[in-house]
Amino acid sequence: MSKTEQSEMTRAKLIDALNEDLSREYQAIIGYVNYSQVIKGAAYMKIAEELEIHAKEELDHALQIANHVDYLGGMPCVSPKPVKTSKKPEDMLRFDLDSERETIRNYRRRVKQADALNEFAIAESLRQILVQEQDHLVALATALGIDAPDPGIADA
Repeated sequence: MSKTEQSEMTRAKLIDALNEDLSREYQAIIGYVNYSQVIKGAAYMKIAEELEIHAKEELDHALQIANHVDYLGGMPCVSPKPVKTSKKPEDMLRFDLDSERETIRNYRRRVKQADALNEFAIAESLRQILVQEQDHLVALATALGIDAPDPGIADA
């Protein structure tokens, strides 16, 4: 993050960005709950169990992000981003993989933004969330039989 980006970061902007992340967490909860129950086929039974675990972890992430928004003086959002659905197991897993990539990109950016505001506890919390999100990405890529993609980092 450049000095210009750091000086432009404000608590209000971080609140807005975290609320976007919160909407994505709600989306992930809904997606994982849905996919874990409707995914069919012997090849997908183990991943269905894993998706249930992911749903619970995403709920924990949402609670943490809502807490950060409140701490910063904002109101946590209540609307999820749209959830894609399909009857094809591979499509569901790809939707999740794409969502995890976006989530990781954004949390990487958010860590830098929190650090720029000297909100080190928030940044540390986001780092812990990133560990789980990366685990989700690896599990989904493995289920799809592909290498885990590098999510990169979101543009400022």
